[in-house]
Amino acid sequence: MMTYGDPKWREWVLDERASRPFVQRALELGINFFDTADMYSLGVSEEVTGKTLKEQAKRDQVVIATKVFNPMGDGPNDKGLSRKHIMDSINNSLSRLQTDYVDLYQIHRWDYETPIDETLEALHDVIKAGKARYIGASSMYAWQFASALYKADLHNWTRFVSMQNHYNLVYREEEREMVPLCRENGIGIIPWSPLARGFLTGSRTKSDWGKTLRSKSDTFAHRLYYRETDFEIVERVATLASQKSVSQAQMALAWLLHKPGVTAPIIGASKLLHLEEAAGALEIKLSDEEIKYLEEIYQPHSVLGHQ
Repeated sequence: MMTYGDPKWREWVLDERASRPFVQRALELGINFFDTADMYSLGVSEEVTGKTLKEQAKRDQVVIATKVFNPMGDGPNDKGLSRKHIMDSINNSLSRLQTDYVDLYQIHRWDYETPIDETLEALHDVIKAGKARYIGASSMYAWQFASALYKADLHNWTRFVSMQNHYNLVYREEEREMVPLCRENGIGIIPWSPLARGFLTGSRTKSDWGKTLRSKSDTFAHRLYYRETDFEIVERVATLASQKSVSQAQMALAWLLHKPGVTAPIIGASKLLHLEEAAGALEIKLSDEEIKYLEEIYQPHSVLGHQ
């Protein structure tokens, strides 16, 4: 749901009116998990999410997820994972979402300024107050996540049930430690940027930033991808997609859906076709040889996406 909110926040964002057909079509396709964050459009994404789902779905038939951590203002208490900010933020998110609870409340990043014990106890109290059903986390180092799980068990606090991490065909560093850790602990993996911010669809080129509105304005992506081998992987995605008569987006999603531990990738859709393609990716079957073809030229990357 990051794609929907206020275009003033990011020029590629769709406003409430333009967003409605996407929520409706997602529901028609059987998609029932809607992921947002307080920082997306500085709260407007949550407002759009809450309003459109209230109009189009029964509350108990959808899973609503949001996040806390990133700055929502200029004040010292407007960010982070302190008890104060978490307690204020969950109430503000629920108000914007027009719901009594969220199904999944996630910490957006690791807070180096707040002891994890304080964060975990606050999240446990959010659960006990009935304001969230489950808690999840997003990009961090595996040792940090392991520490959080250990502390939760030690104090009998609520455990994280999901990890929303940076994971796609051109960034696979999560396979080293985070994915095995999640699989060992029965934690669902819901990767963000499964298409590498459109990079795997072939929308970016070596010579320029690309043709789409998002690619032209997405400086963040240029810090993540654009290595020579990244482009070679995109070429292999295109080749295999052509052979199977599917789109590059579908091929990249199909690969991720074949990876052990992955529950569901977090997709973004600015065109209705994107939703149709994402749903269609569920039907694509890849052989071991095809998976090897897509993976074998991957080169290690520096850790990206934790900040």
